Amino acid sequence: MANIASAEKQRRQAEKRKARNRAGKSTLRTKLKTARTDIQGGDADKDTLATSFSAIDKAAKRGLIKENTANRYKSRLAGASKRSAAK
Repeated sequence: MANIASAEKQRRQAEKRKARNRAGKSTLRTKLKTARTDIQGGDADKDTLATSFSAIDKAAKRGLIKENTANRYKSRLAGASKRSAAK
């Protein structure tokens, strides 16, 4: 337990940030899962990719994932979409 007021405030702020980051990452994972299932099912269109790319970019902008990770996710989704469209 923190004895100093600033340490207590830091603990409260950290808890808020942790909750916000967890919620954001959970949302991102859900959108990625939806995009992947749409691509595998052959239901993917440009809107599906656009919404998932937007979610990935927002997560990177907010610092939930790193920029390189965001680029990797987008590249893999685009590749999977391209492969499923070629079938």
